[in-house]
Parts: sequence; C-alpha cells; structure tokens
Amino acid sequence: MNKIAIVGAGSMAEAFISGIVENELIDKKNVWVTNHSNEERLSSLRERYDIRSTYDLKALFEGADIVMLAMKPKDAATAIQAIRNYLTENMLVVSVLAGVSMDTIETLAKKSLAIVRSMPNTSAAVGKSATAIAVNKRVTNEQIETTRNLFDTVGLTSFVEEEQLDAVTGLSGSGPAYIYYLIEAMEKSAVEVGLEKEMASQLIVQTLIGAAEMVKNSAKSSTQLRKDVTSPGGTTEAGIKVLEENEVQQAFISCIKAATAQSKKMGAALRSQLETADLPS
Repeated sequence: MNKIAIVGAGSMAEAFISGIVENELIDKKNVWVTNHSNEERLSSLRERYDIRSTYDLKALFEGADIVMLAMKPKDAATAIQAIRNYLTENMLVVSVLAGVSMDTIETLAKKSLAIVRSMPNTSAAVGKSATAIAVNKRVTNEQIETTRNLFDTVGLTSFVEEEQLDAVTGLSGSGPAYIYYLIEAMEKSAVEVGLEKEMASQLIVQTLIGAAEMVKNSAKSSTQLRKDVTSPGGTTEAGIKVLEENEVQQAFISCIKAATAQSKKMGAALRSQLETADLPS
C-alpha cells in the first residue's frame, strides 16, 4: 500500500486511520481523508493522527492505490458519482457501506473496478472488530493480501461470498448493539437487586469478557459451556428458566433475521433508485 484516500470521516473512517497509524501500515503522510463539508472534523483528524486532508479531489486521489468508501450508505450514490472520474481500474476500492453491493458501486462509477466489500462493526474503534470481506473477480492476490493487512489493524478478518454479507451485517455488523442492549438490562437488574451501579458495571463487563474468552478458547460448544454452569436446582437454572419462558433466545434469532432483512432491503432500495434514476454521463 502506497497511499490510501478515505472518502468519509466518521467513526469508522477514524477507526481505520487509528489502526493504520498505530500499526505503521504506511507512512502517516500517505493517509488522506475527505468528507462532504465538515472542515472542523477533518482538522480534528489531522491534529490527532498527523495525517492529511483535502477537498481537492485531484490531490486526494493522485498516487492513491487504495480508495476507501466510508460515507453513510444513504450518501453513497452522490459521493461515488462525485469522485468517479478519479477512480481507475488500477485502484483497489474498499467499501465499508452496509447494503451497497459491488455491482451498485460499479454502476455508480460507470466503470469496472477492483472492489472489496466489507462489513466491520463499531468495535473497530478499539481494534476488536469482527469483519467479513468479499472481493470481486478483479481483485488480485496481492490486493487480497493488502486488504487482509488493512483490516487486521482493526480486528479479526474473514473472507466470505458477497451474498453472505447481509447475514453478516445482521449478526456481527449490528451485533455490538445487541450486546449493549443486554448490558443495559443487566445494569438495570443489578440496581433493582440492590447493587451499586458502578460496581455492577465492572462485574458485568468482566463477566462478558470472561464468557467470550471461554467460548474462544474452549473446545466445548456454547451450549455445553452453559450446561456446565447450570446445576440442577441452582441459581443459574432459575435464571435460565425465566429466559426460556420469555423466549429470549428466539427473540435474538428474530432480531438477527430482521437486521439481515433490513440490510437486503437497503441494498434493493438503492438498486431500485439506480434503475429509475437518470445518472449523469
């Protein structure tokens, strides 16, 4: 990687900037970023990471071998059309846009491109993202290795087929929010049973970290690990019984299916817009 041009300057873009700089993947002066109009945000990123920013698209893309699309998905059409004349077949286009297919990106750009479509999650901000990646046939083996190195700076990376990315979006892309929701419930219950909130929060966080490490490092399934701590007539059994009575497991399954369906819906809506839109030539 010689130079990366990042279009979009939100939290996901910052996570990658931080990961690239901290891991010294390339020289900081070769990390460039832009956004639509928020100069204050660009200034903050420049000062924090000693990188470069510009609204001059020629300067942004000149010499860039990687272009990262990190704007909001709803802004993808406008943004890609604005930069398409600067995109070349030699560049690797890396998308972190939920629901936006590789074909859609090529349609908006009006040219064939080497594209990586990814689904990281917000834990990228602390280098713990679970990221799934799909590539099109124009991506070379060298670019695949570059992609792996880039995404490894923000967490764990897995390669999948593009049609699996909607499911990944519903599972791990939105997954941190489900865990935060669970933590909220545990915090509220801790207060109701008489625990001090700050202490309870520490216990909850460590419990989640410990459970995740057990699943990660144990040869046992999550089902078996649960059974191992569920003694007949014990406290855990009493709690699990309530979860089963309230169909909490089924609620999580429905939750992930709904998020997956929404990802597909967003992608279909954008494709539909493109089919009816009069795109500039």
